[in-house]
Amino acid sequence: MVGLDFDKPINELKDKIQELKDFSENANVDLSTEIEKLEIRLKKLEKDVYDNMKPWDRVQIARHPNRPTTLDYIPHLFTDFIELHGDRGFGDDEAIVGGIAKYKGLPVTIVGHQRGKDTKENIRRNFGMPHPEGYRKALRLMKQADKFNRPIICFIDTKGAYPGKAAEERGQSEAIAKNLFEMASMEVPIVCIVIGEGGSGGALALGVGNHIHMLENSTYSVITPEGAASILWKDAGQAKQAAEKMRITAPDLKELSIIDSIIKEVKGGAHHNIKEQAEQIDEVLYASLKELKGMTKEELVNNRYAKFKNMGVYLNH
Repeated sequence: MVGLDFDKPINELKDKIQELKDFSENANVDLSTEIEKLEIRLKKLEKDVYDNMKPWDRVQIARHPNRPTTLDYIPHLFTDFIELHGDRGFGDDEAIVGGIAKYKGLPVTIVGHQRGKDTKENIRRNFGMPHPEGYRKALRLMKQADKFNRPIICFIDTKGAYPGKAAEERGQSEAIAKNLFEMASMEVPIVCIVIGEGGSGGALALGVGNHIHMLENSTYSVITPEGAASILWKDAGQAKQAAEKMRITAPDLKELSIIDSIIKEVKGGAHHNIKEQAEQIDEVLYASLKELKGMTKEELVNNRYAKFKNMGVYLNH
């Protein structure tokens, strides 16, 4: 498993414990006392490290190459998933996946960013950075959901929309803006869950929901810490300091009322146990849909409008 800088001592201790277990089994030597002592030490170390994580530590976890993606969570949360492709205008963008499925018997539409797990898949999915056709595909599926009265569930996990020349030529900004405009007035429940990185307009294009939830170690911001550091201090190497100042973590955003709830994460990150993490998401998703399904169409639209209107601080003159 890929380790991170801040939890390196934990992984080293785990390796040591496993090494002793293997030796004990192969050499038929009783090392249970030593192993037990190390496991007690491991629990204390995990508590010390994971209960005191800094914003940059959470950024590292959100970017972990083994962190579960939209397609990883779908089989754990839904049944009968059918993926749909294309924007009916240019092509299919694999940086966004979507389709129809059932959630506990309820027909729903799922849309989410999708990055790869290795270099080959990341290139195919453009590292989870959508082109305009990706956002237009997402909007096509959401409009279909609105027409057939299916709740929409969005999984957010992108560094941001792709800023390349081809994307700009095909109307990247317009595609994102149209998603914001259309999602605001949809008459079905929309639940958004940030499962990794939520970067800028690329994330917000799937983020206009009635309820917005974040995994405990995910991030949601207008720019990456590296980008902010480059602007503020002309040095991307100051990203760690930028992450501290930007308030991009789930606890910060909950305090600022940007999100509705924090989804508890598996100790050390969702990549340690996707099944357990999916159960945590399931609990929050079920509660959200139960609440929103009780609203009328007008109440859903008004709820979404009020939610975003009340974000931030502004003065009337």
